[in-house]
Amino acid sequence: MISAALEAVFWGALTLLIYAYFIYPLLMATIAGRLKHQASAANLSDQKQLPSVAVLVAAFNEQKHIAARIENLLQQDYPSEKLQIIVGSDGSSDGTAEIARKFSDARTVVHEFRINRGKASVLNDLVTKANADVLVFTDANTVFNPDTVRQLVLALDERTSAVCGDLILSAHHQGNNQDYQYWNFERRLKAAESNIGGLLGANGGVYAIQRACYQPLRPDTICDDFVIAMNIAVEGKGLRYLPAAAAFEETPTDVVAEFHRRVRIGIGNYQALFRHPQYLFCGSLALSFTYFSHKVLRWLTPHLLILVMASSAFLFGTPFYKFAAVFQLAGYAAAIAVFCLRNRYAWPSFVRAALHFAVLNFAFLVAFKRYLASDYSGSWRRTERA
Repeated sequence: MISAALEAVFWGALTLLIYAYFIYPLLMATIAGRLKHQASAANLSDQKQLPSVAVLVAAFNEQKHIAARIENLLQQDYPSEKLQIIVGSDGSSDGTAEIARKFSDARTVVHEFRINRGKASVLNDLVTKANADVLVFTDANTVFNPDTVRQLVLALDERTSAVCGDLILSAHHQGNNQDYQYWNFERRLKAAESNIGGLLGANGGVYAIQRACYQPLRPDTICDDFVIAMNIAVEGKGLRYLPAAAAFEETPTDVVAEFHRRVRIGIGNYQALFRHPQYLFCGSLALSFTYFSHKVLRWLTPHLLILVMASSAFLFGTPFYKFAAVFQLAGYAAAIAVFCLRNRYAWPSFVRAALHFAVLNFAFLVAFKRYLASDYSGSWRRTERA
């Protein structure tokens, strides 16, 4: 009886892993291939029809990037009288606020908050200070194409209250971090999910919403972009992915920096999972399907891996499960070895990809522990650009 239960645990967990990482992506690729449809912006040439826009930039110790970010936003192809750039410095201890205030352009407004409270609180305050029909959210280390704001805004209509742009990660200085490859895979999934009405969240560096749809965030929210967009999607107000609205960021060069970033994101993921059960149960069937398949199973991958390892270890007396246990142990040992020697050898891409998978899931395991302990420290931690 116990042996049968352990075998059920082993095969059940393994099946979910295979589904999440192989079957579901193939299924979405098939759906995308059949639909062959991408979200596109409307063609509005009359500038009088364009709504007012406030671009919100919440920043903490971003003196290296804030000037370039504001300059990039001031160069947007959008009517100047309808564009506002609102920068919020969240208790920065460097020159972020001072640098931002040096811009004399009337479109730029800077709010310096003396006490560091976290990004969610800053966004809540910036939204209340924005007098615009559309809110565009971006980060201090993101770069827009000249038409990005316009593309985002024109895609909003009576059926679409939120639009997620296409965030492209640079691999010019990729080092041993393979996040850009993982992200390219995610971008394809986003496009397919959007086509069936199941887009999940938004790219924090480039998305827009109708101001009336904004719901204030809990102060300790970490994945603000995911929660803001999902609140809109689950209410059936329309969330779309728009590849034409492009933005660019650089990836961290080292997998250790990526690990710390993933821990922070992971804590926010578990916040969303347990605080917002409506994301799984109250949205459309398409949204529930993609959320469970793409997000929930990914976030639970470390736990599923532990179940596979533990059940095969308990069944060690059976040749097949003995092989499975030894194979897993060898894989984990190899991941540790590659991690320790990551800068000494030019590892093949598939090895670096496997290392990225291992680091990602170890980060999620650490994040889950910190979530249970309510340890949200370092939520503003910024991964340095190359």
